[in-house]
Amino acid sequence: MDDEEKKKNIINRMSRLIGHAHANKKLIEEDTYCIDAINQNLAVISALHKVNEELLDNHMHTCVAAAMRNGRKAQQEKAIQEILAVYKKAKS
Repeated sequence: MDDEEKKKNIINRMSRLIGHAHANKKLIEEDTYCIDAINQNLAVISALHKVNEELLDNHMHTCVAAAMRNGRKAQQEKAIQEILAVYKKAKS
């Protein structure tokens, strides 16, 4: 990742996300009402989706853009197939 500010932002998001995941684990250990624990887990999942969006945005603006500008046909096709694979995984 070339942009240090973006990298720092993503790392900070991941740190907060990890903290929330640990807190959610504690909720379960303490037999918190199940729906409350589920709602907290859904918030963690949502935060993880946001991290993935930012990572994908960075990838598209750096690696994919470079492949489209400077790459050979095989590199361009590889970049396209990677994005499609990620999209398919995200749908399932």
